[in-house]
Amino acid sequence: MTFPGSARMEVVMGIPVMVDIRTALPQRELTPLLDDAFGWLTWVGETLAPEMERFSGGQTIEQIPELIEIQHRCNELFENTGGWFDRDDHEAYIRGWAVERLSRALTNAGAVDHRIDAGGDVRVRGSAAPGRQWRIGVRDPQQGTMRTVLIARDLAVATVGHVTVSSADLGVAGAYASAMHRMDLARARRFADRLPYRTVIVTPDGTQEYGGALQLAG
Repeated sequence: MTFPGSARMEVVMGIPVMVDIRTALPQRELTPLLDDAFGWLTWVGETLAPEMERFSGGQTIEQIPELIEIQHRCNELFENTGGWFDRDDHEAYIRGWAVERLSRALTNAGAVDHRIDAGGDVRVRGSAAPGRQWRIGVRDPQQGTMRTVLIARDLAVATVGHVTVSSADLGVAGAYASAMHRMDLARARRFADRLPYRTVIVTPDGTQEYGGALQLAG
């Protein structure tokens, strides 16, 4: 089946990233949109990520507005998770933050139907096709098999190890998934039950557990 729009995959920030735009825009608009998308992600990977590494190492960093925003949010997430989201382990947040920013930029530019897959973390908006919502598969971290499918028009889904979190912001989803992945199973279960986000936890024996409130299908 063919779809309107255009898609491109490149390796940026050390991971494969696919930007799939389904809005029926002219190619003369789609090409620069994709160029700008990967230009933004490359800048984040080459500029912001190294500065965050310097910050984690206790060094002085550049006072870049985006970097200050990331630091502030990481501090909030550290507090919100009782310290389980490690501010020194910022990768889970900064990648999602970059994709979330990109998703908003694409929407503002008129590409309202899109899917961004950054190393398995996914942000979708709009429709996959007229009258058809996006389907996001959640895989078993050990077997690689499909565990469930989320169906949505506006959703962010991040997976770290055995924990998948879906919310309205990919940076937040990644940070909470990272935090829960650090917890023992009992603590992760309790934490998931308190979150306003849908979670999927695959236990060591392969059992699949859910928390939160978003509707799943599959």
